[in-house]
Amino acid sequence: MTTEKEIQAKQVKTRAFIDQKPGTSGLRKKVTQFQQTGYLENFVQAVFNTIAPCQGKKLVVGGDGRYFNREAIQVIIKMAVANGFSHILVGQGGILSTPAASCVIRKNQACGGIILSASHNPGGPDEDFGIKFNAENGGPAPEKLTDAIFQETLSMEQYLSIDADDIELDTLASVQLGECQIDIIDPVSDYADLMESIFDFKAMKALVTSGDFRMCFDAMHAVNGPYAIEIIEKRLGAPKGTVINGIPLTDFGGGHPDPNLVHAHELVDLLYGDDPLDFGAASDGDGDRNMVLGKKFFINPCDSLALLTANAHLIPAYAKGIAGVARSMPTSRAVDRVATAMDIPCYETPTGWKFFGNLLDAGKITLCGEESFGTGSSHVREKDGLWAVLFWLNLIAVKKQSVNEIVTSHWAQYGRDYFTRHDYEAVDSAAAQDMIGQLRAKIATLPDQVIAGATVESADDFEYIDPVDNSKTVAQGVRIYLTNGGRIVFRLSGTGTQGATLRVYLDTYQQNPELLAQETQQALSELIAVAEAVAGIKSFTGREKPCVIT
Repeated sequence: MTTEKEIQAKQVKTRAFIDQKPGTSGLRKKVTQFQQTGYLENFVQAVFNTIAPCQGKKLVVGGDGRYFNREAIQVIIKMAVANGFSHILVGQGGILSTPAASCVIRKNQACGGIILSASHNPGGPDEDFGIKFNAENGGPAPEKLTDAIFQETLSMEQYLSIDADDIELDTLASVQLGECQIDIIDPVSDYADLMESIFDFKAMKALVTSGDFRMCFDAMHAVNGPYAIEIIEKRLGAPKGTVINGIPLTDFGGGHPDPNLVHAHELVDLLYGDDPLDFGAASDGDGDRNMVLGKKFFINPCDSLALLTANAHLIPAYAKGIAGVARSMPTSRAVDRVATAMDIPCYETPTGWKFFGNLLDAGKITLCGEESFGTGSSHVREKDGLWAVLFWLNLIAVKKQSVNEIVTSHWAQYGRDYFTRHDYEAVDSAAAQDMIGQLRAKIATLPDQVIAGATVESADDFEYIDPVDNSKTVAQGVRIYLTNGGRIVFRLSGTGTQGATLRVYLDTYQQNPELLAQETQQALSELIAVAEAVAGIKSFTGREKPCVIT
């Protein structure tokens, strides 16, 4: 143990970097960029400068276990001690899923936490790394805070650290480093206890141990493996091996930890094969996204949010009703119809979980979600992949219906919002910006135009005024509404690390009972043609088709 007398903060000279502006989920770059001298340190010091004074405060630190996670944590611990934090909570092995980090921040009343993750992006020496600061409510830092952090990075000349041995991360312990107490905590227990307080574990255990229900959870060699094993196999009693790829690996086993039909192919084969399972689910690199499958049946995340909202009263924690619901703008309008029927508010926000935080803190909503496989509630301030999976298990247990039956009966009651997202990844940034720029220039002239046989009703560039703090967020995506009820959204994503990612979202409503079982791309084929005609996607991106369709 290092004694207090041996600890002295030192100033380390550095140079500023101009590329440290956080995106929708923090700062994401290639590992090699973070390994540059001073690069990680500058950003961490910028965070500490922005939330200063740090003296006497409590900080949570953890990550998804990807390559460079452990090294970064040692740097952060030493810098946090030098900056005066009195208490640091670190997940054992450097592990904390993003929702679990939010849980720990809230439970321990920390001033915030540093989460090391690039979410669903690949990991490894030549792949991606990320860092973000979550505020005292457990949610992602609001835009004014991330803007302030960025401004700090531009003038960085020095950072604070200490000379000390690395902390042993793999053993639960409490270590005193100078005036700072560092606790290596069980990363799973607090979160698992929280889940047990929300859901009907007795009914769920009866389901998964009945012998008549077969399921699989694919952790994709990412952070949620230990959480799923503890909850699904140990607490709910599912057979050992129900959780596959459950050991977090620095490179996610060479896979892409994005829970969709393309990347979670091992799980998809189990649900669509000759002897399909009843239920399947997967989560991503840092545990905040989810994909849920029934027997040869894919649940679109937009539909999932609508279904969870419609059935929330069946879950113990939400049995007395929910305050409201929110969705990101590109997410389909399926949940809007449920909210109208339930007579509860429904908010449409920009993409990025931080926008839900204000609504949750103000008690305006209880559930929220994004089309990008993220769903959550007021229990934490992050999207929560395993929570969504347990919600579905709870519904199956109490409704005594299959996934397929639950979804199709919902469509019969509310109609179906066909939805798809077409991703064009790593396209030339200038070309993508030009395409969006030309679309924005057309907005005023689009209404009443007939494009590829469809008539434009209205068009805009989405902007949002927060109902809690009145902050305004602009230029969030070009929306085109058609008179046939269809909607097309064009948006550049802020989660990639290479080139630009163009996302095209298409959705349309159908309530004819005879047309509720169409193949999604076929149901949206007219909209797809309109999107190409209005935007010239192929010519701007040089791509004949999307990289990923969800």
